[in-house]
Amino acid sequence: MKPMFIATIPAVLLLMAAGFFPSKAPLIKATGTVRAEEVVLCSLASAAGNFGANLNGTLILPTGPVPVAAVVRATADSTGTLSFTEARSIGGGFANETATGTWTVNPDCTGTATFQVFESGQLVRTSTLSLVFDDHSRELRFVQESLTLPDGTNVPVIISGEGRKM
Repeated sequence: MKPMFIATIPAVLLLMAAGFFPSKAPLIKATGTVRAEEVVLCSLASAAGNFGANLNGTLILPTGPVPVAAVVRATADSTGTLSFTEARSIGGGFANETATGTWTVNPDCTGTATFQVFESGQLVRTSTLSLVFDDHSRELRFVQESLTLPDGTNVPVIISGEGRKM
C-alpha cells in the first residue's frame, strides 16, 4: 500500500499545478477534537420529572371515527410511579381527568406507561402507551397501544403525542 500512497502524492501535486485544486487552499483541514460517538443510556432516574404533553388522534367506535385531543401535566418518579391531570376533548365533549399508574424506561430510551384514568373519581379507562425519550430524557414521544373500558371492552385507537420536561 505504501507505494500506491507515495505514487498518489505526485499525482495530486500535478493536479494542483494544472489548476484542479486551488494552490493556497489546504487539501485536508482538521479542526476540533475527534470523539467517539456519545452513548446515551436512559433510566427511570434520568427520565423522571414533570412533563407537559399534548396528544391527538382518533377513537375507532362502532358508530365511526371520533377525534381526540388533550393537554397533559404529568409527574413520573424514579420508582416507576406515574400520575397526571388531563384536559381532553373527545368528539367535542370536554372533561378534566386524573390518572395514576406505572411506567418503565429501558437503557435504549424506550419504555411503557400503563395507567387508569378517572373522571370525578370514577374509572373511565385503562390505557397503555409505548414511549421513546430523546434529548437526554428531556423530550418524550408516545403512541397509545391500548384503551380498555371498565367493562373490559377494548377500543381501537390511533393516538400519539409529544411531551417535554417542565
